[in-house]
Amino acid sequence: MSNYLNETIFNYYCAGVYEGKIKFHDNEIMHSKVNKRQRTQMKENALAEDFQANLPIRQIHSNLEFYTKADWSGDEVLLGNKDYYTKHISYNATIENKVETSQVWAFRNDTAVDVVTLSGKVIAFVCPNRYGMEILVKEGYEAITPLVVYDKPNLSKSEFGINDLGTYLIPMRDGVKLATDVYLPEGIGDFKKVPTILIRTCYDRNQKKEQLMRWVNKGYAVVNQDVRGRADSEGSLVPFYYERDDGSDTIDWIIKQDWSDGNVGMWGASYLGYVVTAASTSGHPNLKAVVNEVNVGSPFTDTVRRGGTVCSWPLLSWTLAQSVGTRTDFSIFAGEAVSVEEAVDARPIKEIPQKVIGKNSGPWDLWSEHPEYDDFWRNCTYSEKGDQVKAPMFVISGWYDGDGPGVSETWRMLTKHDVPNRKIVLGPWEHNPNRARDLKGLHFGNNSVVYDYDVNVLRWFDRYLKGVENGIDKEPRATYYVVGDNEWKQSDDWTPKESTTTNFYLSSNGNANSSNGDGSLQNKLAESAQVDHFIYNPKEPFEFSGDREPDILNKHEIRNDILVYTSDVLEDNIVVAGELSAEIYAASSGVDTDWVVNLSEVDGTGNSIHLSNYIVRAKYRNGYDAPKLLEPGAIEKYSIYMQPIAYTFKKGCKIRFSITSSSKFVSFPNSNTGENPYDDPKELVVAQSIYHTEEYPSHVKLPILLKKK
Repeated sequence: MSNYLNETIFNYYCAGVYEGKIKFHDNEIMHSKVNKRQRTQMKENALAEDFQANLPIRQIHSNLEFYTKADWSGDEVLLGNKDYYTKHISYNATIENKVETSQVWAFRNDTAVDVVTLSGKVIAFVCPNRYGMEILVKEGYEAITPLVVYDKPNLSKSEFGINDLGTYLIPMRDGVKLATDVYLPEGIGDFKKVPTILIRTCYDRNQKKEQLMRWVNKGYAVVNQDVRGRADSEGSLVPFYYERDDGSDTIDWIIKQDWSDGNVGMWGASYLGYVVTAASTSGHPNLKAVVNEVNVGSPFTDTVRRGGTVCSWPLLSWTLAQSVGTRTDFSIFAGEAVSVEEAVDARPIKEIPQKVIGKNSGPWDLWSEHPEYDDFWRNCTYSEKGDQVKAPMFVISGWYDGDGPGVSETWRMLTKHDVPNRKIVLGPWEHNPNRARDLKGLHFGNNSVVYDYDVNVLRWFDRYLKGVENGIDKEPRATYYVVGDNEWKQSDDWTPKESTTTNFYLSSNGNANSSNGDGSLQNKLAESAQVDHFIYNPKEPFEFSGDREPDILNKHEIRNDILVYTSDVLEDNIVVAGELSAEIYAASSGVDTDWVVNLSEVDGTGNSIHLSNYIVRAKYRNGYDAPKLLEPGAIEKYSIYMQPIAYTFKKGCKIRFSITSSSKFVSFPNSNTGENPYDDPKELVVAQSIYHTEEYPSHVKLPILLKKK
């Protein structure tokens, strides 16, 4: 078969916006760009070396022979380069007076780059992602590809060019000026006003501007800003502290511009998600819509002092990457330019930046000056001002997002204050959502990667910034993906109203140490049970990953300083969906310590697959603002939040819950002294006890959705 793809003219679309034509030749790729302002077709040139896209066009080019030689039939296709595809969905449309039916093939085992075929020949390549699905499609065949999601009724269309107004230095209330780019729809008329989507970033506003500008094509002004101390903005970076006020001040500036209709929305993910959530707590009356993806939580919940502990690698990677200059060093962030082990093990804690990157870190120094929860931290805790949130908020995350605690904090805040028109989508996704269908041995359905991810974000802005009656506000509040059953479900709330909280009680004969012990997890409180004990030595911490991934925990669970409680073999499937928590009764011989809890599934081969966890510092058991040291040996109750899941525990498997006192790559080991952790006090070895009696019924709370055979 000849390489017909070399003879095909492909149209290139990003988030439904036509971005030009691509032609593949044997030794080069030709690209006919579109002028962003006038939307006119430009002449053909070789694809620029600095061309950036989520769709891996150069990789596709190098694999053209494999695509053309493949037999696109049956239920699965294995290419000559070992790329693996499975049959997915089809599209029907009339093309050139003939009804055509295409076939979409879902790419497995890596970042989704799907293929669309017609009569056994490739006609399109599809890359879904959070910023907007990118697609190369044979000219004239758009109607039988996932591109049709942008044809939804009442969805803003790509009708405008982009008018780049340049960079403004906008003053905040304290005089610090922030670098801000403004993009307006070209062709709206001299006197027409438009709604605005505001993005505030710590990663340089130029990093993702191409993707973010696509809202302009759909009739929105886009304002893209560096937060203070980053890239071209003035001031010093003080993470979290100024984001509420700076967001509000920027909105004040926007609504005074002659192109603004007074309606402002905000979008943000990760730290940018914290930024938009914090801004929402300003209560600004012109903030009318917020889209918050995989948001970082408040410092004592998620990032700097998770559960009151002092965070280690996840925090270090981000902070060091921000501290080498005004622009993020992503090689540090990824753990490539520094040794993760050396960074986490460096002491004293206060001097880690100096030892690792050769200079001090302003944020790190500042945090070490506030070892307890005080007004500084209180100002950074957005949930303390949740009563001020008025804007409808769309929350998006997934079960394998490392910032799950932040997402849960946000949702608890919105629920507590009954913020109208809140919405949440939770998928089988990582911190980079909607990316892949397989993760570390878990295999989700082809439906786990969706083609309308960015469409629903646009619908949210259309509804609340343009007033479009598109029905998104009438849909169920929660949409979530059940891993194992591999299906999407909806509910009127999250945790699903259909779930029933069920207690699973810890029990043993006093020897729950390790997975070889006698710890059991039961749905009834045991009539008699012994106390479990273990020794916690801060010099020998557990090395749990700081990521929230389906890691296999067996190598950790064989240690004697972890208590492991495992259910009997399940006789039926059990679906757990919602927010989780644990209630444990514990004592320590120290005046302070940490508690780490984990939930996992033990599959039929004995693998203990990580599902949910959290870590807490004992001295904050009564609240971060009410620290109290332990009385050695006294039994205390701990109510511990755990990260949410929607997961089917399969018949023939087991449910497992474990408790220990350290998680090295999440938090620096507690010295057990109760002293300032940044001063690196000499560690004490302590004896830990977990109680599970009628008087002290330690248990984990699981929201059971249903049981089925």
